[in-house]
Amino acid sequence: MTDTHIRGTSPQSRLDDFPQALLAKLQEVVDLAREHKVAAILHGGDLFDRPDVAPAVTLEFMRVLMQAPCPMYGIAGNHDVFGFNPQTVSRTMLGLFDGFGLFRLLRPGEVAWLEEAGLKVQVTGQEFHAEIDRRNPVLDYCVLPAGQGGSLHERHPEADFAIHLTHGMLLEKTFFEGVAHTLLDAVMAHTVADVTFGGHYHPGWSKALPVDGRWFINPGSLVRLGNQSADYRRPMQVVLLELEPGEPVRHRFIPLRSALPADEVLDRSQQESQMARERALADFIQGIGDASQFEVLEVQAIMERIAENSGVPTRVREEALRRLGAAQEELARGGEESA
Repeated sequence: MTDTHIRGTSPQSRLDDFPQALLAKLQEVVDLAREHKVAAILHGGDLFDRPDVAPAVTLEFMRVLMQAPCPMYGIAGNHDVFGFNPQTVSRTMLGLFDGFGLFRLLRPGEVAWLEEAGLKVQVTGQEFHAEIDRRNPVLDYCVLPAGQGGSLHERHPEADFAIHLTHGMLLEKTFFEGVAHTLLDAVMAHTVADVTFGGHYHPGWSKALPVDGRWFINPGSLVRLGNQSADYRRPMQVVLLELEPGEPVRHRFIPLRSALPADEVLDRSQQESQMARERALADFIQGIGDASQFEVLEVQAIMERIAENSGVPTRVREEALRRLGAAQEELARGGEESA
């Protein structure tokens, strides 16, 4: 599963109690894991909606996830850390989960091994970071043969299967201009992972994509946070992988019974106003584009664009991102004190 966005409040677009709906979904995931006797639950990032979710909220979800009959492995998404900086994860709720062993965080270059009945499965993961979708995609999205290419992610010779988790804008087709993304075509020919899981892109991919016996799968976010039309059409689902020695990968999508239809949880009256806001934002971006070429408004993205246009050294850009994360942490602490 991916992009669960644990939070203690309901988004404006939701008609229901979002935290309770998500708790029910995660309970169903735990029950499915028990029913199918899975070796592990894998998570593609953005376990949390923000890095400093309140402890009382976190405890509710912890109680559900602690019932899982197997370990949970996953990666940090952009919402899990401060300032899009994975180095801040130790100061987040995701870092707390990792410290307790409830969520085993995979970092670049690390391998988790799942072994059962003589079968050895390696699991690797690429967390979200400021350069993802802006640098060579092989570094983030590909598992290479051992000793080849100096990749952060390599396939061990003893692995019967290799699974790679990613959290970036890995897409089937070209996205909006100005939004950094990577096309699957740039990855498929290079990776030797048997299964590459995508996250971050909430609508997911149209289907599981097979290439020469390898699979590329993004089941989509486990939650509906907004009123995008894609959220009305897609199911809330998880993917079950079945692996056996000498056999090809088998998988199937399992829609969650606890997920209510979109019409029952999304406020359609908000959809028109959201579309109006998006049009106004697009017009504003277009208006300033002629003067500054800024096509995205996130602070981090604007900072990246300035750095690219002015030739700022990488170390300076990294220091700016570090300070951005520190500022976000300080603001979060200030909010807690005032509350």
